[in-house]
Amino acid sequence: MATKVFVISDAVGETVGAVAKAASAQFPSEKFEFDRYPFTQTKSLLDGILKRAKRQNAIVFSTFVNPELNQFAKEQCEQADIYYYDVLTPALSLFKQKTGLEPANKPGSVHNLTEGYFDKIAAMEFAVTYDDGKDPSGFLKADIVLLGVSRTSKTPMSLYLANKGFKVANLPLVPQASIPDEIWKVNPKKIFGLTTTPDVLNDIRRQRMISYGLNPESSYSNTEGIKHELSYANDVFKKIGCLVINTSNKSIEETATLIMESLDVDVSNE
Repeated sequence: MATKVFVISDAVGETVGAVAKAASAQFPSEKFEFDRYPFTQTKSLLDGILKRAKRQNAIVFSTFVNPELNQFAKEQCEQADIYYYDVLTPALSLFKQKTGLEPANKPGSVHNLTEGYFDKIAAMEFAVTYDDGKDPSGFLKADIVLLGVSRTSKTPMSLYLANKGFKVANLPLVPQASIPDEIWKVNPKKIFGLTTTPDVLNDIRRQRMISYGLNPESSYSNTEGIKHELSYANDVFKKIGCLVINTSNKSIEETATLIMESLDVDVSNE
């Protein structure tokens, strides 16, 4: 049976969710189920959630900027013998000690509708508009251009980088298809070639075919065909002179970090 983890916040709860999942990842032999409860801003709602946590013998992680809600949660969990971890208070305490200021205690402050927020929305729209080379003009407008054969994580990477505020366009490389003229006009430092190993790509494509209810034994997942595609892509990368990243053993976050570091961007800046 999986260990239940309740993630509770009076805002979106992304921070506390990330902390809880990062900690749980260090226990690979254990299964965890995460239940998220964002925008929990009343004691009555919180009380109901904590009673459910008690019934399910859950661990509770929280980020409450409202000190009353945090104290209520702490007391209720102590009385009910619920394991409780308050993510935010220790950090608030440190900043308070260092600055001598009181925290604003305003839920969701990190997600305020600032200019940066709208830049991210615009970047997300850009990534969708110029996904898979649908409009070659996007390559000249993009901050980052991703190239690679099918199933090398171009679209997920585009959306991840868009969430960081980058305008990203991507192009699938197919031996039989011509490369748009616009690609050769882009600064090679903005272009990144995504590649992988034949075995990894074969497995990904086979699983993709199975998920569609199709026969996994096809030209799309044929190993020799995949080797030809990857060789073609590498030739293109060499002609362009762009940085090539092998994604086979990397998460999207790791690959994105390499891209941002190459662009000399502060990767800690969300």
